[in-house]
Amino acid sequence: MNSNKNIFANFDNSGINANVDLVCLSHLRWDFVYQRPQHLLSRFAKERRVFFFEEPIYMQGRMHLDISERECGVTVVVPYLPEEIKTDEAREAALFGMINRLFEEQKITDHILWCYTPMALGWARHLKPAALVYDCMDELSAFKGAPASLKERETELFKRADLVFTGGQSLFEAKRHLHKNIYPFPSSIDAQHFAQARSIKNDPADQEAISHPRLGFFGVIDERMNLELLEAVAKARPHWQLVMIGPVVKIDEADLPRLPNIHYLGSKSYKELPSYLAGWDVALLPFALNESTRFISPTKTPEYLAAGCPVVSTSIRDVVRPYGELGLVHIADTPEEFVAAIEAAMNDSDHASRIKSVDMFLSQISWDETWGRMAELIEDVIRERYASKITQAPLTARAQAASASAQSFVTGD
Repeated sequence: MNSNKNIFANFDNSGINANVDLVCLSHLRWDFVYQRPQHLLSRFAKERRVFFFEEPIYMQGRMHLDISERECGVTVVVPYLPEEIKTDEAREAALFGMINRLFEEQKITDHILWCYTPMALGWARHLKPAALVYDCMDELSAFKGAPASLKERETELFKRADLVFTGGQSLFEAKRHLHKNIYPFPSSIDAQHFAQARSIKNDPADQEAISHPRLGFFGVIDERMNLELLEAVAKARPHWQLVMIGPVVKIDEADLPRLPNIHYLGSKSYKELPSYLAGWDVALLPFALNESTRFISPTKTPEYLAAGCPVVSTSIRDVVRPYGELGLVHIADTPEEFVAAIEAAMNDSDHASRIKSVDMFLSQISWDETWGRMAELIEDVIRERYASKITQAPLTARAQAASASAQSFVTGD
């Protein structure tokens, strides 16, 4: 594949050369749920080309790449593979050819390789990036349906990566022994976007008929959700209305608790979320406590807080630290504790003081700051390689001169 020989052609103190593209290999869909990858990569796209290469979609017909640009500037690349491709070997061979085709057609030469899935190594390990970044969002091996080879692939990715970022503090603590250049970057916040909820007065059409008090959740509804807890809360307080926003994945919709006071409103866009939050009395993080949630750092925690909502969560470690310890989020696990915590949140008489504490904490974090720090660390990696090339160049020149001198001595020229 392409060498890095031109990577530093226009490199100066302003940062990474804008001619260096960023290629992201992801198990997530760009248009699924707006979360960490979208926040970070849309910021990188302001200064360089960003290609977001998704996992394949299987269909009838010939394989092809669907390439389209989003409003934020990110180019989303979706590989479509024929249904008859059944084996891992055939799939990886097809994707190997497709990533090469992308590089050729889009004239991608020097690039940063940004990985969300270790499984991509099966067809992308031949790439020669200026820097290889593994943004480790979750303990993927603990998720439902995780490939058996995921742990082995992640071990390889740790060895190959120049930089590793983790999606939270607890995940960093679990992984830091695996890499010398690893940094925790917990979920951050676009506070201005979610703070809109504090002044919105009108309900979305599908929420306005739901009575108060309203307890809300937005996000992916999957095996990480404590469905028994949801049902118990709904039964304990039938006049409370539970508003659930988000797609249902990896679990059967038939398993969802169905009660008159639980309302499943489906997926909403990132732009729409503040309008729904504005009408909630309490925001919920009703996660199960299991292997799939052991290291999660929910992005929605600071988003709920920025919207001005009181928050009740189960004892997810990266919610307890720092939000629970600072008194910004109520923590409870059993149905009885959860109901009591919701009541305490609704009856909080010192709303102004809570909002002041929330705003003070959130002023210290932002996706802009997270992205800026990540960019600096990537620059450091590339600068180090550049310095290494500069150091080696005179040695090569001296070696050539010595060889020429020796040849001259032998021939008598």
